[in-house]
Amino acid sequence: MMYENKELVERVILVAVRERDGDDTENSLTELAELADTAGAEVAGTLIQSLDRANPTTYLGSGKLEELKDMIWELDATGVICDDELKPMQMKNMEEALDTKIMDRTLLILDIFASRAATSEGKLQVELAQLKYSLTRLTGFGRSMSRLGGGIGTRGPGEKKLETDRRVIRDRVAQLNRELKEVVRHRDVTRSQRMKNHTRVAAIVGYTNAGKSTLLNVLTGSDVLEEDQLFATLDPTTRMLELSNRQQILLTDTVGFIRKLPHHLVNAFRSTLEEAKYADLIIHVVDASNPQWDIQMHVVYETLQELGVTDKKVITLFNKCDCLAGEEVFQDFRADRILRVSAKTGEGMEQLKTALEEMLREDKVLLRHTFSYNKAGEIQRIRRYGELLKEEYREDGIYVEAYVPAELM
Repeated sequence: MMYENKELVERVILVAVRERDGDDTENSLTELAELADTAGAEVAGTLIQSLDRANPTTYLGSGKLEELKDMIWELDATGVICDDELKPMQMKNMEEALDTKIMDRTLLILDIFASRAATSEGKLQVELAQLKYSLTRLTGFGRSMSRLGGGIGTRGPGEKKLETDRRVIRDRVAQLNRELKEVVRHRDVTRSQRMKNHTRVAAIVGYTNAGKSTLLNVLTGSDVLEEDQLFATLDPTTRMLELSNRQQILLTDTVGFIRKLPHHLVNAFRSTLEEAKYADLIIHVVDASNPQWDIQMHVVYETLQELGVTDKKVITLFNKCDCLAGEEVFQDFRADRILRVSAKTGEGMEQLKTALEEMLREDKVLLRHTFSYNKAGEIQRIRRYGELLKEEYREDGIYVEAYVPAELM
């Protein structure tokens, strides 16, 4: 007789605390459901409790905790996911009261990142974030310290590391920090080389699943993974885009942002996220088909501010306009340019290239000069780093009109 091995799908109940009327709890819980689906879990039910603040010891009040216990039994749930980052005591007490697996939003996101990291750098960053998260919870995990049963929260290095003591974890964190310093050093060298070559860089940022990877693929002909899922791509990708007049610009796709992005991840991925800090301009991709697009925009700008990205030129692309029924009006008062586009159909791509050309030109100086024939090599530098508008061969030399980077002047 043959037995078919099927992976057990976790059935989870999503729980949130609403601390004030009119907040975004329902939408945040909807997003948590998407995260759970991305992690491979099935949402069996949801529960929201209105409180002035979350209970410091059990997250929920005692009455709601009993209601949740009944729901777990009635819905045959195997775990609970809370929409906030739980304190170790809250996680331990909830687990003892409910006799089931307790997870929080941070653990869920860390789990997704662990399953999506493909490069050695990405894996290092995820492991560092997981270890820092677990380090504060060694005394509070209770029986869930033994997570060898599989499922959400056990992928990546977390499973083996939760069984070790604090000293071993700290040693591993120190080692990871040393390795990541080398990654940062390499990234700095690459960045310095770009500046030396006067290469302009645009960082593509946006809320997760806004269409950043699709945009990069359409513009540069690359083959970055595209999926209609949160955090489909984790590792940053850089590609060259050729504009008119032989101008070139590097496009860097960054990891997607999300509300309540765990600070462990922001710190671990700082070197990757800071690509936006050192870019010449920002391409902000917004999912115009999402009813919460304005809130998602706010989250992106908040994260950029946390990273110190505050003085960059911004092109905001309201993407997925092919999914809109009417002519909705979109605004972004922080952006220098606004475009309605569809990376999927190609709508607005030529307007985007034109906008990039114009914004790059704003940082250049108009040069009108006659080079002697023995200085003809300078014109090749102009072709490479600038925008050659006119070239005339005259008796006294080569007359040139061009836009060139200020530092090249």
